Parts: sequence; C-alpha cells; structure tokens
Amino acid sequence: METWKEGTDCCSWDGVTCDKVRGDVIGLDLSCSWLYGTIPSNSTLFLLPHLQQLSLASNAFSYSPISSGFGWFAGLKHLNLSNSVFSGQVPLELSHLSHLASLDLSSVYGDVNLKASVVKSLVQNMTKLRELHLDYVNMSSVSLNSLMNLSSSLTFLTLTHCELRGRLPDHIFRLPNLRELSLSENPELTWSFPRVNWSESLMRLDVSYTIYSRELPKSIGKLKFLRNLIWSGCNFNGSIFAWLGNFTQLTVLDLSFNNFGVEISSSLSNLKTLSYLNLAQNHLSGALPMWLGNLSQLTHLDLSTNNFGGEMPSSLLNLKALSYLNLGWNHLSGALPMWLGNFTQLAHLDLYFNNFSGEMPSSLTNLKALSYLDLEQNHLSGALPMWLGNLSQLTYLDLSFNNFSGEMPSSLTNLKFLSNLYLGRNHLCGALPMWLGNLTGITELSLYNNNFTGQIPSSLSNLRDLTYVDLRYNNFEGRIPDFFTNLTKLTTIYLSFNQLTGQFDKFQFSKSLDFLALDNNKLYGSIPKSISNLVNLGYLDISSNNLTGILDPVLPSSMYYFSISNNSFSGEIPSTICNLTSLEILDISYNSLSGKILPCLGNFSNLFVMDLRMNNFHGTMPETFTKGNSFITLVFNGNQLEGLLPKSLVNCKYLEVLDIGNNKINDSFPYWLEALPELQVLILTSNKFNGPIDNLKTKSSFPMLRIIDLSHNEFTGILPTKFFEGLKAIKSINESDTELKYMGQYYYHDSIKVVMKGHELVLEKILTIFTTIDLSSNKFHGKIPKVLGTLKFLRVLNLSHNSLIDHIPSSLANLSALESLDLSSNKLNGEIPMQLTSLTFLAVLNLSQNQLVGPIPQGKQFATFENNSYGENLGLCGFPLSKKCSIDEPPPPSLPPIFQEDNDSMFTSGFGWKAVLLGYGCGLVFGSAMGYLVFKIGKPQYLLRLIEEKRHRKGRMPNNQRSRRRRNYCI
Repeated sequence: METWKEGTDCCSWDGVTCDKVRGDVIGLDLSCSWLYGTIPSNSTLFLLPHLQQLSLASNAFSYSPISSGFGWFAGLKHLNLSNSVFSGQVPLELSHLSHLASLDLSSVYGDVNLKASVVKSLVQNMTKLRELHLDYVNMSSVSLNSLMNLSSSLTFLTLTHCELRGRLPDHIFRLPNLRELSLSENPELTWSFPRVNWSESLMRLDVSYTIYSRELPKSIGKLKFLRNLIWSGCNFNGSIFAWLGNFTQLTVLDLSFNNFGVEISSSLSNLKTLSYLNLAQNHLSGALPMWLGNLSQLTHLDLSTNNFGGEMPSSLLNLKALSYLNLGWNHLSGALPMWLGNFTQLAHLDLYFNNFSGEMPSSLTNLKALSYLDLEQNHLSGALPMWLGNLSQLTYLDLSFNNFSGEMPSSLTNLKFLSNLYLGRNHLCGALPMWLGNLTGITELSLYNNNFTGQIPSSLSNLRDLTYVDLRYNNFEGRIPDFFTNLTKLTTIYLSFNQLTGQFDKFQFSKSLDFLALDNNKLYGSIPKSISNLVNLGYLDISSNNLTGILDPVLPSSMYYFSISNNSFSGEIPSTICNLTSLEILDISYNSLSGKILPCLGNFSNLFVMDLRMNNFHGTMPETFTKGNSFITLVFNGNQLEGLLPKSLVNCKYLEVLDIGNNKINDSFPYWLEALPELQVLILTSNKFNGPIDNLKTKSSFPMLRIIDLSHNEFTGILPTKFFEGLKAIKSINESDTELKYMGQYYYHDSIKVVMKGHELVLEKILTIFTTIDLSSNKFHGKIPKVLGTLKFLRVLNLSHNSLIDHIPSSLANLSALESLDLSSNKLNGEIPMQLTSLTFLAVLNLSQNQLVGPIPQGKQFATFENNSYGENLGLCGFPLSKKCSIDEPPPPSLPPIFQEDNDSMFTSGFGWKAVLLGYGCGLVFGSAMGYLVFKIGKPQYLLRLIEEKRHRKGRMPNNQRSRRRRNYCI
C-alpha cells in the first residue's frame, strides 16, 4: 500500500480499480495487506456505493465479527473475506447481495458460523452465484435440504470442514454447470452418487473423509471430463475400482487412507496423463507393479504405509519427471538401486520403515534438487558417505534406526540449508565434531543411541534456531554446557543415559524450555531455585543421578511430568506440589523422603501416575481420592504406611495398578476393589492384611485382574474359589493382547517386583501378557481348588508356605501357559500328577517340603528339574533323586546340553538364566525376558540399555516401539 498517498489520484493506488468513464471506484483488492483490527459499521469502506469487487482476504481482523455493512454494496459481484480471522455469525445482510457471482467466506484461521436462516436466504437470493466457498465455516446447524435450491449457475462449490451432518441431497451432483465440488473433512456427512442425471461437467471432486453409502453406480463413468478425484479416508475396501482406468484424463488420483487390499488394479496403467497418485495408508500388497513405469507424467507418487514387498522395480526409472516419491512403511527389500540417482528432479525421497540393506548408492549424489531424504528404520550399513555433502539443497535428513558406523563425515558441513538432522539409533562413534556448529539453520538435532564420546562441543552454541536436541544413550561426559541458556528457541533437551557430571543447582537453562530429560547421569547437588523461572517447563526427569538435599523446589505451574526417582532426596514432600494442577505423572520413588503423604495428592484431577515407592513415608494413605480423578497407577510400596486402606479408592475408576506392598497396612481383604473395572495389578504383599478372602459381591469379581500378589500377610481360610472364578483376564486373552506390549502411559512404564525361584525380580516394564498369582506365606488351609485349572493363561503360580493339604489337583495340567509353579512348604500328600508333564513351558518347579510320595513323573520339562524341586518329600523316588523306586523305571533322561553345563541348584546358586535366555522350553515371560527383567541388585548394564526410550522424536508415530542392541564399531 506504498502507493496510497494523500493528494494523489486513488485510481492509481495499488489494489484500486476505477470505472474508466465515470471514475467511480468499482474494485478494491486489499488481500494480504497486513490489515488488522476491526471493521466498524461506520467505516469509510462502506462509502463506496459502486463497488463491484472487494477482497479483504488473508488479513488479520482479530476475531472481530463480519460487519453487516457488507450488505450495503448492492452492485457487488465478487466478495472475498477468506482467511482474515473473522469470527461470529455471518450477518443476514450478506444474503441481500443478489448480484453476487462469487462469495468466499472460507475461514481456516477464524471461527465463523453460518445459521440455517442465513443459508436459506442466501440460496433464495443469490440466483446468479457461480462460485461459493465456505471452507471451515461452521454449518453444523444447517439442514442439508436447504442446499436443494442452490443456483444452477454454480461452477465451484467448496464446503470443506463445515461440520455438515446427515445425508447430502443428490441434487448437488446434478447441478448442470458444476466443475468443482469439495465436501471433504465432514466425517458425519453421508452421501451417494445419483444413478442418473449426473453433472457431467464435473472436473474436480473431493469427498475425502466423508461417509459414502450404497454401491457406486455404473453411471459414474459419465464423468468424462474428470481431472481430479480425491477420495481419501472414505472407508472404501476390497480391490481398487477397475473402472478408474476409464478416466483417461485424470491428472490427480488420491485414494489414500482407505481399506483397499490385494494388488493395485492394472487398469490404472491406462491413466497416461496422471501426475499425482496417492494410494498411501491402505492394505495393498504384492510386488510394486512394473506398469507403474508407464505413468510417465507422474511428478508425485505416494504408496507409503501398505504391505508391498520385494525389490523396487526398475521400470520406475521411466518416471523422469518425479519430484516426490514416498514408499515408506512397507516391506520392500534388497539394496537401494543405483538408478535412483537418475531422478534428477526429485525433491522428496521417503523410503523409511522398510527392509533395505547394504550401503547407500553413490548415485544419490546426482539428486541435486533433493531437499527431503528419509531412510529411517532400514538395515543400511557402512560409513555415512562423504557425498552426502553434495546434496546442497537438503533441509531434512533422517538416517536413524540403521546400522551406520564410524564418525560423522565432515562434508555434512556443506548442508547450509539443513534444518532437521536425525542420525539416532546407529553405531556412530567418536567425538561430536566442532563443525556441527556451522549448520546454523538446524532446528532439530537427534543423535541419540549411538556411541559418541567426549564432551558436548561448545560450537553448538551457534545453533541459534535450535528447538529440539536429543543426545541421550551415548557416552558423553563432562559438564552440561552453559550455552544452553543462550539458545532462546530451545524447547526440548534430551541428555539422558550419559556420563554427564556437575552440580545441578548451578545449571542455567533457556526460559523457552518445556521439556528437560537429564535422567541416568552423574549429576549431584540439588534442584536449582531457578527452576521456577522456567515458566513453560512441563517435563522434568532428573531420576537416577546422585542428587541430594531437601526436596523444596517451587516448580512451574505448567509441570505435567516430574520424576526424581533413584536419588537421595530427603525431607518431606513440599506443599507447593499441591499447586501443580496440570500434573499427570509424579514419580518420587527410591529416595529418602519422609513425613506424611500430602492429602492433596488424592485430589488431583489430571494425575494418572503417582509412584512414591521405597521412601520412609509414615502415617496413612490419603483418605480422599476424589470422584472423577484420572488415576491409572498408584504405587506406595516400601514405606511405613499403616492404618486401613481408604475406601475412597473406589473413585479411581480408571485404576489399573495398585501397589501398596511392604508397608504396615492392617486391614481385611479389600473386596470392594472389585468395583474398579480396569484393575489389572493388585499388590498387597508384606503388610498385615488378615482374615479370609470372601465377601465378594459380584459373580465376576476382578475381571481384568491378572497380576495378584497377596503374599506375606496373615490371610486365613480356604483358598478363595469364587475369587478365582472371576479372573476372566487370566482365563482368556483377546487376540490383540498377544502382542508384546507394555503397561504404562506416555513416558511412564509400570514396573513391579515378583518372586521367582526364591529371588526377587524387578520387571522394569510389565508385559501385558504377564499373569501371576502369589498367595504364598499366609495361613491358608484346605485343598487346592480345582477351579485354578481354568486359568489357562496363568504363567506364575505361587501357593508356597501355607497349610494346604490333600493331593495336587490334576487340573493344574490345564494351565498350558504356566512357566513357574511353587507349592513348597505346605502339607500336600499323594503322588505328583503325571499330567503335569504336559506343561511344556514350565521352567521353574518347587514342590519341596511337603508329604508327597511315589515316583516323580518323567519326560519333557521334568527332565530339567533338579533335586531341590522335590527336597524333603521323603516318600518321593526316581530321577533326579538318588532314591530308586521299588518298581522298574526307565533310565533317567539325558539333560539337554545347555543344562549339562551347570548342575548347581537353580534355587541355591542364583537364577541359572542361561537356559532361560537360550529359550529352552520357555514361554513368553521367561524366553522373552532378557529385555524386560532385571535383577533387583546388580542390574546388568547391557539389559538396561535395551529398555525402550520414553519418547521418540517429533513427527513419528508415537506407539512405535523399535529396539535394537547397540554395537560399538569404534575401537
């Protein structure tokens, strides 16, 4: 608007059009003019009575209402108010503009609403309308029947994201002059094509993310002028429609985010003019078809997130015009072909999440236009090639989750436009190079889970645009650099699992920070007072360091994740924590905290994980857990809590884990917890619970419960048959539950302690398929109920150290998933049932200190058990005992070689995990345990390194668990 100067002819101003005869202003284009504020009804704008064209598009009118004054322009033919941050109702006066040929009220950035009465008037009065654009205008109150009488002159109708609901009248598809129709992003809109009287002039049809009903009519073939067909997210299934091959003038075809299966229809090979093809997010399979190379006009090809396999066909070499290629998230394999280097127009290459192997082909150096390269999650190896520095237009480079080794090539310093660099989960080594500081455009830097050593280079202070840095799971040492304070755009810092040192309370960080992970380092000192100045900080993890002192920080009110576990903090929980109303995860476990638990901790509405285990808290648990709370995990294990279990726990309707083990709670069995529909883990071990397990009110009590530890209490009576009958989650497992998944939410994984082979284990993560019942060391008496045999997915059963009598029920042979059985130190008699030899996953058996008699069953897993499994049963005979049976018996079975290596007792000389880790006769818990189970004391570091990181970098699917053992290629 530089030409708008007082004293000059306004007809010469930019954006102003005047009538050449009368000199009246008839056109005003103020689009993209940086206008802001409001437009009052007395604005001089409305003093232009001859105005025929008006555009105020793409300005910033501060969510002000659209003025009714726009209705005064009686001769207006074109009105464009799109994307100018208006809000409120569209005034009725706009419908008085009966001469309008085009109206654009699209409001991507605003909050504009259109009433039914205004739509009705608009449709009636605007009979000359040729273009109507209402994208992102809220039309949720509009009856779709009111669109029946739209002007027959309409050529463009766009109603994207208008919250339309119900069935669309077929009439819209019969408008005789309609060339473009967009109904996309109205997920509650149902529509179908008419069987006759199509608008054959239609050239662009976008109905993505709507609901199509009925079968597609044959008359769809009449759309002979169709150029763009966008049917993304419409839940179409089966094979891709063969008749699409008849639309030979198509240039754009988007069928992504549907449920199409089988192979791509070969009829698409007829679409010789196609420039854009998107079939992503379907269930297509087989090899990539050779005929794709016939679509020589393609510039954009996206087949990502399907099930394609095999190698990339060489016919793709014919797609000379290709600028965008995405084949990610498939099962493609083999080496990356050399001919990829012939795509000299390629700007975007995405091959992530496949099975490509070998080195990166040197021909890629020819892709001079390439700005985006993603080869994440493949099996590529070798050194990072020097020629990467020749791709001078690169802005995005992701080579993470591969097997690259060696040092970072210095040629990367040539990538002056690089903004995103992801090299995590490789085997890169050496010191971080100083030249990284030359890549001044970097906004996100991820080098996690490599073998980098030395100090974090000071040159990173040059990365003034850095917002995200991830250096966790390396071997960095020295102090955390001070320069992080000066990176004013930095929001996320991951430095976990390194060897960093220094006094934490001396550190300074940028006030822009919202995510700080420093866990598993060697920091000392206390929490700095300055932490309160980080007003945006929501995530703070300083667990597993050497921090000490009184816990008295004033934390920012934005905090949603706070973990200080595995340190040496002392004192009481500060009352200021009660002010953290956004808190979702609170983990202060494994410290030396004392005092009483603050009552306010039961009143949080957003808190879903509270882990206070292994401290010195005393007194009672919080009396009140308010209704409507979000608790999923509550852990109080290993404190000095006493009194009763608060009945208000029944308000925790989402609770999955309740662990109050190793306290002094004195109460009867909390049968009333059966009211919690999601409860999966109940640990009451080592308290003073007493009395029988009865008073269950429902027939199917505790239906989701699958980890039960009531050991080391004073429970009495017979084993609770009714309780066992209600454990539906152990009786049957859904097919989706058979996947290796972990319990826990977001950045937190639930963990518990279990006893196996007489040793205490920590499950750092709980597999959702893990099931256990431990009722040991109580005062139960009577028989072992046969109903236990119905818990067919039970993996660990411990009834030891009670006063159980009579025979071992043969129904236990039905526990086909059982891996550990401990019935020791009871008064069981009779013979060991031969049927137990059918338990092919049984890795641990302890029947010692009973009154069993007769021959020990032979064969299968029983060939692996040692003397200690049967000790102090004087009436037993046969292998492995030295006592022979009186009748002839077969020779003792030979042990598999892995067991012959060490015949020391599994019960007296540690875990004997060698056989378990080698997978001999083991199930999912023992055979898969290497990455998930660690000893309580002396945790092997190589196991800890396999524990999955809590959060992957931005931009990738969050639930994607991808672990691979690290190797060190640097000597």
